[in-house]
Amino acid sequence: MPETPEGERAPERTPEPPSTATRGLRGIGGAFIRFLRVETTGGILLLIGAALALVAANSPLADLYEEIRSTPIGIEGVFVLDVQHWAADFLLAFFFLVIGLELKYELVVGGLRDAKQAMLPVIAAAGGMIVPALLALAIAWGEPGGTGVWPVPVATDIAFALAVLALCARNLPPSLRIFLLTLAIADDIGAIALIAFLYSDPRFVPLLVFAIVLALWIFLQSRRVTSLWIYIPLGLIAWGALYQADVHATIAGVILGLATRVKADVGESKAPPALAAQHAIHPFSVGFAVPVFAFFSAGVALDGDALSAFATDRVALAVVAGLFIGKTIGVTLGALAAHRLGWGRLSPDLRWADVTGVAILCGCGFTVSLLIVELSFTDAAQQDLVKTGVLAGSAISAIVGAAVLGARSRALRRRHDEP
Repeated sequence: MPETPEGERAPERTPEPPSTATRGLRGIGGAFIRFLRVETTGGILLLIGAALALVAANSPLADLYEEIRSTPIGIEGVFVLDVQHWAADFLLAFFFLVIGLELKYELVVGGLRDAKQAMLPVIAAAGGMIVPALLALAIAWGEPGGTGVWPVPVATDIAFALAVLALCARNLPPSLRIFLLTLAIADDIGAIALIAFLYSDPRFVPLLVFAIVLALWIFLQSRRVTSLWIYIPLGLIAWGALYQADVHATIAGVILGLATRVKADVGESKAPPALAAQHAIHPFSVGFAVPVFAFFSAGVALDGDALSAFATDRVALAVVAGLFIGKTIGVTLGALAAHRLGWGRLSPDLRWADVTGVAILCGCGFTVSLLIVELSFTDAAQQDLVKTGVLAGSAISAIVGAAVLGARSRALRRRHDEP
């Protein structure tokens, strides 16, 4: 990325487009696809989905909303899920596929390729998982469901956090975005590992089917086969196999993303499959999959009784504290420790105030945190209370983080404008 002088506005980044991915997109359809690839769009649509869910759950439409998300869809006796679980287990797999593709890019040719450069945000991410988990566990200890709350505040929502950063910190150095992106990816690796470890009870035969599909996927990639008509059925089989294996099926997206080739061959005119797939799937992920998941997962009652119950529920409040306080402390201390011990380097154009602002922003847990709530809590009433904690903690983190980074951005702008 070209150097941008401190204080100068950096252009907003969209995913790197392969030369053929958007060719032929014209008119309203093409403009809409390009809009979905703008970095702030994903966070905005996610918030719209969550806001509509809250409106639906707290209006005369509440019964209809519950009826729709509990409606079973599928083939009876073969494969049936209700609408809410189709959104959480199937649609969210596309979100995780984009994460897997982006992670593969970062590991092979991006910021995670250089271990020394990547270590500071990676260690910061580790701190941002450990401290929130311990804080949430300490606050909720002894309460019903208290021992199951600790995984909820460990995750950072990439789309949400990057959208807030793009909106409020336009004058900050571009390296801050790379820091947040690397941190959030490392954070998501940890969250994905927790989902696989805590909420899976693998069955051998479906797991074997998934392993065979994965091996075939890798073989086809090595043979430079690019036909979507082969990969789409394989992806669906892989997803179904993991679901039947009692492993959370969204993990299939990450694994297939990591198994996709990211380096172009010498003389290859087209973009490599990982970049082409990321560019093609990203609009569907941010424009449909994630907002629909938010709509069917974030609908919780916020009437007087519900808010009173939330205000006195230590498990729900533990999530708020874990996301806002725990993430801020954990990420900041992790980054500071890595820098002081010489395990990583802070980019020369960044200041610790920038790192602190990003640390606060990492409390935007949202998508993965809501998913973990649904996996951790089976009681519907408690699940709604903890989801309210996720929404409150994410909102507080977004507002305070935006204020801190916005103040820093304005200070740099004024410094730049001074004669």
